[in-house]
Amino acid sequence: MTGDDIADALLSCGRALAEVGEAEAVTVPTLEQDGSIGSVTVLIGPSSQIISRDAHTGGEELIDLAAIAGLTAVERRLRPVAAVDVESPADNGWDGVI
Repeated sequence: MTGDDIADALLSCGRALAEVGEAEAVTVPTLEQDGSIGSVTVLIGPSSQIISRDAHTGGEELIDLAAIAGLTAVERRLRPVAAVDVESPADNGWDGVI
């Protein structure tokens, strides 16, 4: 079992890998039955069959910001985003004539 945000990041990362036809092994933290923190390595990509469902344990949710950041970094590498400035300055010195 893992935390909601970790599971969401894992699914999103798997979706991004599937879109580009790649696979990658990632490690995510888990909450073990005895309450200790463990980890699991999952191969995710185009053929992944991952299921996520709510589980109510009565305890605190597992939160690992580093794990989420790692999964998000994989997704960002696969889905680069460029910022475009759509506002142009009023006086840029160009009159539109070529």
